[in-house]
Amino acid sequence: MTLVLVIGIGAASLLLAGLIWSIRHPDLRLWPPKQSTFIQKLLVWALTLLIFGSALYLGIAEWNSLGWPVALRWTVGLPMIIIGNMVVWMGVVQIGLAATSGEATGLRTQGLYRYSRNPQYVADVLILCGWLILSASAMALPVAVFGILVLVIAPLAEEPWLAEKYGQQYDVYRSSVPRYI
Repeated sequence: MTLVLVIGIGAASLLLAGLIWSIRHPDLRLWPPKQSTFIQKLLVWALTLLIFGSALYLGIAEWNSLGWPVALRWTVGLPMIIIGNMVVWMGVVQIGLAATSGEATGLRTQGLYRYSRNPQYVADVLILCGWLILSASAMALPVAVFGILVLVIAPLAEEPWLAEKYGQQYDVYRSSVPRYI
């Protein structure tokens, strides 16, 4: 289990480092990429899946190690996971997999994007929080917290790129729609 914990935190740390680099050095940014390549997409998706997969594995392996009440876990955690997944996949359908992977495919401001500039990130946070509540696993907690930190910081790396790509259209959108909720 320790290896899975290290893998999950390591994957989140790599993504976090890339995001911080991109925020501090927008002209040399890693995310969103200047040119989206198959390798870049593979790396980002692999690290993301390692975070979620590690949290999932650790939550199952250490199921309810925190001893939380069953009613809380299933009535709060499970709906958060279900709603989060519905929103994430609705977001992917609405902007497309290419845009989800960091490609410029046009500014989307309809659907879920009328309410949040980052509904997929918000939903992913909801999924991780729901999993923490449902699994009640102490070992899954640090992986999920690092993953949530990545998801909260990612828009900060994307916003300068969006402003560069879409100019005033993005400025108007940004001023009328909240970053998260």
